[in-house]
Amino acid sequence: MLAEIRGLNEECGVFGIWGNSSPAHLSYYGLHALQHRGQEGAGIVVTDGEGLRAVKGEGLVSEVFNEDKLRKVNGKAAIAHVRYATAGGSGMENVQPLLFHSSTGSLAIAHNGNLVNANHLKQYLERQGSIFHSSSDTEVVAHLIKKSKLSPFRAKVKEALNLLKGAYSLLVMTKEEMLVARDPHGLRPLSLGKLGDGWVVASETCAFDLIGAEFVRSVEPGELLIINDKGVTSDRFVDMQGRAMCAMEYVYLARPDSDIDGINVHMARKRMGKQLARECAHIEGDVVTGVPDSSISAAIGFAEESGIPYELGLIKNRYVGRTFIQPTQELRERGVKMKLSPVVQVVKGKRVIMVDDSIVRGTTSRRIVRMLKEAGAAEVHVVISSPPMTDPCFYGIDTSTHEELIAANHNVEEIRQAIEADSLTFLSAEGMVESIARPFEDANRGLCLACFTGKYPTEIFPDTLLPHEKELLG
Repeated sequence: MLAEIRGLNEECGVFGIWGNSSPAHLSYYGLHALQHRGQEGAGIVVTDGEGLRAVKGEGLVSEVFNEDKLRKVNGKAAIAHVRYATAGGSGMENVQPLLFHSSTGSLAIAHNGNLVNANHLKQYLERQGSIFHSSSDTEVVAHLIKKSKLSPFRAKVKEALNLLKGAYSLLVMTKEEMLVARDPHGLRPLSLGKLGDGWVVASETCAFDLIGAEFVRSVEPGELLIINDKGVTSDRFVDMQGRAMCAMEYVYLARPDSDIDGINVHMARKRMGKQLARECAHIEGDVVTGVPDSSISAAIGFAEESGIPYELGLIKNRYVGRTFIQPTQELRERGVKMKLSPVVQVVKGKRVIMVDDSIVRGTTSRRIVRMLKEAGAAEVHVVISSPPMTDPCFYGIDTSTHEELIAANHNVEEIRQAIEADSLTFLSAEGMVESIARPFEDANRGLCLACFTGKYPTEIFPDTLLPHEKELLG
């Protein structure tokens, strides 16, 4: 689905490299591969072994960086970040990696995910005298690290991590080392790769492919990697608390050429499409089409399983800018048409089965159904390769209230009427889980299904400090 129209966006992507003579340039390419995870800002912080230097800005990767900027910050290691603002809002002060200087040394932090207890920790830290420069929840981590009285630095980081609740794939870099952590449930993806004699980490493996790095393994939930000139050391800051990788990474968020925990995203989506075809075999159609880009894999699977031919019934215009001024309803409708165009000769007079990955608010689905019918489609049957999204996400996707979700307030028939489709079918939760086919034995295959079930792997609104937290915070 078109995230910039629909409003379903993931917070960010992280990339790190250690032991390479061109870390800034390779980070630039790594961020290009992760651009789909955030289009509002990008940054790179580099160390040359003597200190940390940053280059960052608001906009796309290609807009923020150029050869002159990258050449000025080169060194031997870097961490990098692309951002979509969910927690903390937009603004240059929130563009990551966040860089901090103090008398005891400098550190930079890049974070993918969302901390559900960030406000609580921030209020506590402010009462202890901390002053915050940004509204990003990531800055809380830096204050917790600096507050720790433990030694060495990795012990400070471990103590801080034990106070965090929520989703985080986190990179922390000093001039001597890079520390890589993934939350105890593994809610967001994070992988380790090898490039020559150096090491690479990234939110998605597609970043490894672009720079020629070799995938080594996924970072484990609750694991802390210490990467420096001596190599990689694995430690733990907490025991794994039950795997809960966000299911929407497979459904929509990740690039189809990425592998998450050994599962290729394209193949998982294709299996979801096949299962969806089995679950709605009663629907008759002449042509199957997917909403570009994330639904194409599921549409191909649906067509293969159903025997109904797949066609490019919708074309995405890849040259429309990131933003579009939409002061009126009429201009909003025109904005959708700028980004998507129906292929009239494919859909005219046909019963079209339109495959999409999810319905959030329903407004874009209605516009696309209308577009297909205006192009001459005799019928439009909407099939969704995930269950209805009935509950908000607090882990880094910008659906934080029930009011934003049409499925939280309406049943399937009411949604069908709202989007003006001839029929509407969602994939079952069981069908989605089995289609993703993760190699874990629990009922959910190590997936977080909170946005479909309302069952969250962490507490969501912590308002008191637990005894061990009071002790750690002093």
